[in-house]
Amino acid sequence: MDVQELAGAVRAGDRRALARAITLVESGRADHRTQALALIGALGSDRQALRLGLSGTPGVGKSSFIETFGLMLTAQGLRVAVLAVDPSSARTGGSILGDKTRMERLSRDPLAFIRPSPSRTELGGVARRTREAVALCEAAGFDIILIETVGVGQSETVVAQLCDVFLLLLAPAGGDELQGVKRGIMEMADILLINKADGPLLATANRTLAEYAGALRLLRHRPQDPEGFPAALPVSALESRGLAEAWDTVQRLASWRRANGHWAQTRAEQARHWFDQEVRQGLLSALTREPAKGLMQSLGDQVAQGQMTPEAAAADLLRLLGR
Repeated sequence: MDVQELAGAVRAGDRRALARAITLVESGRADHRTQALALIGALGSDRQALRLGLSGTPGVGKSSFIETFGLMLTAQGLRVAVLAVDPSSARTGGSILGDKTRMERLSRDPLAFIRPSPSRTELGGVARRTREAVALCEAAGFDIILIETVGVGQSETVVAQLCDVFLLLLAPAGGDELQGVKRGIMEMADILLINKADGPLLATANRTLAEYAGALRLLRHRPQDPEGFPAALPVSALESRGLAEAWDTVQRLASWRRANGHWAQTRAEQARHWFDQEVRQGLLSALTREPAKGLMQSLGDQVAQGQMTPEAAAADLLRLLGR
């Protein structure tokens, strides 16, 4: 199937074609990269979905929440795409990619599409080509795109540059373990969802909710937020409670941002951000290829042998490249 045929099949909503297209944009081969750019250009950007970013600590129930939340949305006739980023081994580079097995019911829903992708060496909780996968899902006609990060941390905020609304899933009594990460992630989050608000954890979840609601009031007001946001809500993926309220809150925020110009402004800023990232990644890739590769190898050897400091070697390299 050539690029034009693939583009036509993706726009027609062919799930297999969409999977092939995502595989193409994730490929590291130079010829595949050329085809991927041609494919994205052929698809255009006339279709827009609601992009929801989702992050949370390991074990907080992200996959369970996404499955229950996704099934609620598909029951309303909405088409839902889930782009789940799995952590890759630093030693082997491999990933389990087990999200489809954790979302078994949603994976069988004809209105849903689940695509796990490896993070490889990328920081920030998302894969390098997740943004292009989002664009492909939009072109395929999906209404909602859920982007699940590998987990929460100081740097797992890149997903905020991909989505329209950023959801942060928290566990009851999770305050202590989040002390090291909450500042960076909470400043990015639009809606905090306290999951597992059920059974014996219900009272604890309500206390945690009150604590985070108080913490949110101490944050500086952001121009892209209406009154009452960022918001904190209790949910139970196990009992499907609070999901309708969470969806109503997401829609209310998205509608306000559209009406007040923040939606278009944010998307424009995100596009500029990814342009900058592509340039930076391209420059780094160029450094690993000839003729720069020999220079990198030579200077690296001198650093390893103690003949130069890393800082001096880097300065020499940049000076030589800047000629």
